[in-house]
Amino acid sequence: MLVAMTGLGFSAAAGLNAFIPLAVLATLARFTSLIELSPGFSWLASWPVIIAGLCLLTVELVLDKIPGVDTVNDFIQTPLRPAMAALVFAASVTADVPGTDQVWACPGWVSWTLGALLGLTVHLCKAASRTAIGAATGGYGTPPASFFEDGLALSLCVFALVIPLLVFPVLVGMGVGVYRIVTIGRRRRQRKAEEQRQWRKEREAAEVAAGLKGWLARPTRRLLARAGRNGNGKDSETTKVRRYRRTSE
Repeated sequence: MLVAMTGLGFSAAAGLNAFIPLAVLATLARFTSLIELSPGFSWLASWPVIIAGLCLLTVELVLDKIPGVDTVNDFIQTPLRPAMAALVFAASVTADVPGTDQVWACPGWVSWTLGALLGLTVHLCKAASRTAIGAATGGYGTPPASFFEDGLALSLCVFALVIPLLVFPVLVGMGVGVYRIVTIGRRRRQRKAEEQRQWRKEREAAEVAAGLKGWLARPTRRLLARAGRNGNGKDSETTKVRRYRRTSE
């Protein structure tokens, strides 16, 4: 149970940010005794992986906080985040964590599949909520949302290693939060569309009351403007001045 929560925590974090769990695993395995990777994943603690992971993490942290660019970044990382989630899931459930007796008895393909599925699910939820936040705030909510997601991804990695039982409540809270964000955004868009429809109805009713009916209203106004006459069928003040000047000359 605990070993499964460890894998779920790291793979969910990869769904939010592909390189935070990789950097955490690689750094802790290289410089501390908190976790010891299995021989099949010991290469994750090598210097090339650590340097590449930190560089990619820096790029990810910057791009994810720029409105508009974050959407493109989410699209590009659709295959990458599930792949990284599968990798960190398999690496974390087979690692040796001092003070625990975690044993992962499932086949390797199960680890990769569960990690990829959870990473993809979290990634899609992140993209949907980010789109709703951007539309509701005009892009101003993108940086705060990105900082919150980064902190959540780091917290999931810490919980996965220290208190694995907290991973499941956090995942449930993430699901509830995404549902609320998406539904509230949808309701706001529906309310705005309804207000626009009501405004158009009121405008059409006013045009009908003024003698300009339905689809003829706009073309009629244009013709009257070209002819120099107002909506009441009388000469406008500008037309009267022009006619006076021509007669006086």
